[in-house]
Amino acid sequence: MNENTIKLGEINSLQILRERQPGLFIGFPGGVEEVLLPNRYKPEKYEIGDYIEVFVYKDNEERLVAVTDIPHIKKGEFALLRCNQSTPIGAFLDWGMVKELFCPFKEQVFKMNAGGWYLVYCFLDEKSQRLVASSKTNKYLDNTTLTVNKFDKVDVIISHPSDFGMNVIVNGLHKGVIYNDQIFKTLHIGDRHEGVVAKVRDDNKLDIILQELGYRNIEPNAEHILTVLEESKGYLPLTDKSDPDDVKQLLQISKKSFKKALGSLYKQRMVEIKEDGIYLLPKTDS
Repeated sequence: MNENTIKLGEINSLQILRERQPGLFIGFPGGVEEVLLPNRYKPEKYEIGDYIEVFVYKDNEERLVAVTDIPHIKKGEFALLRCNQSTPIGAFLDWGMVKELFCPFKEQVFKMNAGGWYLVYCFLDEKSQRLVASSKTNKYLDNTTLTVNKFDKVDVIISHPSDFGMNVIVNGLHKGVIYNDQIFKTLHIGDRHEGVVAKVRDDNKLDIILQELGYRNIEPNAEHILTVLEESKGYLPLTDKSDPDDVKQLLQISKKSFKKALGSLYKQRMVEIKEDGIYLLPKTDS
């Protein structure tokens, strides 16, 4: 695509070319394309020749229009959106724009209902040249060629539950899974988290966790325990013999991770472990 082509469904940096009654016409200098920025979106101060960041989509009359509002989802992204209206041909979703985002019936995993929230992918329909949504998110993910490795930190979107745990979207590109025994807090569809690649399987499937592995997770979890201790006035009713459910409830980490982190803090003389719990020790100059 030409660099000087206005990109539908994306943020564009365009120059103010001229002003007319309906608003500002903006585009690339010397380019053949231009788009209207309606009066309601005009900045308070501007001059012809200034550049402005805008989102471009099609209005109710299928004309290109620029806005300074940022939508909840852009082309090539995933997001959790509310369904405002359901019809026999598809659903209309709230994505923060005046014109709602259309999700055709054929792009719905199951029928969307007004008031429901759905994780969708936004793409440009080549036939209609309109931005549309799809809740069939898996078909827009590919694990054939991975862009991540074991131990990499990744951005995770919770996709949908399975018998084994939670399916997730990894870096907006790949499919992954967080297994039930690695889930230590309530996860909701559409939630965004920072995760770590725990394992890359032979078939390129990705095992994801929401905390770092092995020695890599000692420091973050130890820091987390210190933070909770400080918030709890220097005391937690936990020891290395505590019930795993108590650990999970208070710290939202596994018993195994807790014991490793606690051992690290104890060795560094940052905490004292007594029969009734953990005590934060005062800082000393070394």
